[in-house]
Amino acid sequence: MSGLLRRLFTPRWRHSDPQVRRQAIARLDLANDEQRQALERLVRDEDPSVRSTALARLDDPERLLVLVDEGGASEELSHRLIALLAGGTGSLELGARIALIERLRDADLLTELCLQGDNQQLRLAALARLEGEEAMIRQACDNGIAAVRHAAAARVESEAGLALLTQQARRDRQVMRQARERLNRLRADAAQLAAARERRESLLADLERHATAPWEPLYAGRFRHLMREWASLQDLPDASQERRYHDAGLRCRKVISDHEAQQRTSEAAEARRADAEQAREALVEALEDGIEALGRSEVVMTQDIASLRAQKQLLAHRWQALSDQHLADQALRHRYDAVREGFESISQAWVRLEERADEIERALTDGDDERLAALLGALAWPADLAPAPLLRRARERLAQQDAPAEDHPAQLERFIADLDDLESLLERGAFKGASRLHQRLRQTADTLDAGARQPHMARLRQLGARLAELRDWRSFVAGPKRDQLVQAIEALAEDISLHDTGLDRRHRQLVKEWKSLGDAAANREQSARFRTASDHIHTRLASWRERLDAERQANLATRETLCEQLETLLEQPAEAADPDALREIRDRARDQWRRAAPVPRDEAEAIGRRFGRIRHALQALIDQRAQAVAETKRDLIEQVRALLGQAIPAARRAETVKALQQRWRELGRAPRGEEQALWREFRALCDQVFASREAERDDRVRQSRERQEAMQTLIERMDAWQPASSADEAELDAAVAEAAALEPLPGGRRTEGMRRRWSGIVRARRERLERLAVVEEIERWRIVQPLLLAHLEADAERLAGGESREVALPEGLSLEDDMRGAHARRNAARQEIPADDEMAERLARVRVHLSLLAVGSVSHRDDPLRLAIQVERLNESLGRELSSAEEVHGVLRELLATGPVAPSLWSREVGELDRMLERLTRLPPP
Repeated sequence: MSGLLRRLFTPRWRHSDPQVRRQAIARLDLANDEQRQALERLVRDEDPSVRSTALARLDDPERLLVLVDEGGASEELSHRLIALLAGGTGSLELGARIALIERLRDADLLTELCLQGDNQQLRLAALARLEGEEAMIRQACDNGIAAVRHAAAARVESEAGLALLTQQARRDRQVMRQARERLNRLRADAAQLAAARERRESLLADLERHATAPWEPLYAGRFRHLMREWASLQDLPDASQERRYHDAGLRCRKVISDHEAQQRTSEAAEARRADAEQAREALVEALEDGIEALGRSEVVMTQDIASLRAQKQLLAHRWQALSDQHLADQALRHRYDAVREGFESISQAWVRLEERADEIERALTDGDDERLAALLGALAWPADLAPAPLLRRARERLAQQDAPAEDHPAQLERFIADLDDLESLLERGAFKGASRLHQRLRQTADTLDAGARQPHMARLRQLGARLAELRDWRSFVAGPKRDQLVQAIEALAEDISLHDTGLDRRHRQLVKEWKSLGDAAANREQSARFRTASDHIHTRLASWRERLDAERQANLATRETLCEQLETLLEQPAEAADPDALREIRDRARDQWRRAAPVPRDEAEAIGRRFGRIRHALQALIDQRAQAVAETKRDLIEQVRALLGQAIPAARRAETVKALQQRWRELGRAPRGEEQALWREFRALCDQVFASREAERDDRVRQSRERQEAMQTLIERMDAWQPASSADEAELDAAVAEAAALEPLPGGRRTEGMRRRWSGIVRARRERLERLAVVEEIERWRIVQPLLLAHLEADAERLAGGESREVALPEGLSLEDDMRGAHARRNAARQEIPADDEMAERLARVRVHLSLLAVGSVSHRDDPLRLAIQVERLNESLGRELSSAEEVHGVLRELLATGPVAPSLWSREVGELDRMLERLTRLPPP
């Protein structure tokens, strides 16, 4: 009852019957808000006719726009809105319609308004609201107003859009011409931009190769040229190009700065080497001048020898210091050895003179000429060295004895010269020398003639008186001094607070002062007291002296052992002795020598000369080894430089350089000044080798990435490509060969994904090619259908009892050799009529084979045939697996050769055969 009531009181516009609702629309009053809302609800009715009728009553496009915004635009609503806004119906003014169009967002509505608007301004307003090049291309091609077409064409900017516009804008030649002109300009700009980018990339590649190239004289000029070329380009580089240019420029500047630094270092090292050579030459010349000056002088004094020794010691120290820095020239080293030998000869002669000075003095005093001659012979004084004063006196004495008796004038001249020497000694207060010379003059005066000596005797007596006065004065002065020395040594003997070293030093000083007094004011009592106190001190110091002597002997033994060890080292030096190890041995030996002091005085000079010779020989060995190391390192540098010029892989070149670096570390150091220069040069060359390795590695990475990008491009191209016939297999094979040429690709997940995608694409394209080959094979079979029908007619005649006739090939039909053979076998088989079961089995075998190729399965009743066919297929595929097209070709060849076939048998099988062939011709979607 309630349902009936609802139906009775429901408005007609809400009736379930669309016809009733459509009739109710005409009765709705638009002035009534409720009825107007009902009409708007009917605009969204499910029945199209109701919607169209309701929309016909609405003339307000603004309200329709509201409906579109609220619930979307149906087809009828869109048509009504387009008709009202385009001016087809209604009386809305143009300005209002344009204002409403500016509120539209629906692309389809705007497109239709552009095409159907009754006013150019309205169409342009709708076009301004449209977005997308496809819409612009459609308006430029299809719009009926030229201004709208031109405005739409002006908004097409992409190369693809302009190309499409030139092809489709047949209606407006101006649009086509402008599009073609803009397309040409765009392509020209793109080509120019590509050429500029290619030029910039070429410059970058040249600059990056230049950054890894070794130094050459034109390296800096080439770099400046590349920089000028880069600056002259008009286009702006991108961020990656700017970064690559900056990095390559930094590497080039580093190569230039390293070479300049190396050149400055080489120049500085050469300057230091030249300075060292000048310093060595100056030192050698100074010592040579000193030795030569001794030879030119009339007499050699103690201070002369001391000065020469100091000069030689300075030369040795400076020579060693300079040899640690730079090796000496061979000629200069010979000069140094010669001047050192000359100094050693003088030094040893002076030592021999000092050892025999007392004996020579006594021989001169005693007048023992024979003993004096023996001492001078043992002295072996160098012939080119001026004599010492004592040696000169001894020689003069022997010369006087050897001179002939009648040579009085020479003897008188010597007598007068000795008088001058005596006077000089008296003026200096040299009592001992003056006393000895006075005694000798008195002896010489007795040998002179009375007439010759008479004028000089008064002077001799006067000098003798002065000598006596000097003796008395020495006695007067020496008396109080002797008392003081006796008191001092007695007090020293009783002083027990002094330690042994201080006691010995003070005792030696007092004894030296006592001896310096000579026999002046000497008396027995003071001498006895002094001797007693001195003996007491000697007794106190006896144990200390024994310990000191033992220590000196131990130091002497240490020095001798050290000399023996160094001599053994020098006699049998290791062939690969490290100069650094030899320098350490030299320094430790020098420190050990200094610690092993003091030594016995009698042995000090001899062991010192021995150690000096050893140290010189050791320094020569160090210089020799350092020179050999320097030469070896120069050879290593040349090997690295040669490697830079060889066309070998950078990785192998780097491994070779690593081995050379290991060899460099094992060699030890060259002379210090040369070591730094050699190392800088070696390191710079090694840096070039490793830089070239890094550059080659970067090139390999870049090439791998390029191959990867090329592979990606190939994949995208082959993914979009679909073969149209089996002849397109060559294109697929070319693509596979191209992919193989891009190997190896860089490892990673992207490459693995690309390989999987590529394998899938190749597999899909080969499957499609196989299906295309099958389809083409079936199409060729359909051409053979007339021949097959002719055979079937001949078979029917033969089976009906007629004569066997041979079917000829139709004119214009071209068959392959195997199909011609099948045709001949069919004609031959018609001579004899086979059993029906045999022919049915052969046709069933063909049908089952086609079913396996088309469907992949057969019915259960055909399982025996399926197994037989599969075994046959396996046997045939042992040598080479047949393709699907070849199998289909073989089956159709067998079908052509099978006969004679009864019409009933053929009609029973032909439907299934056609269905299988039809399924084989179905291609999967690309």
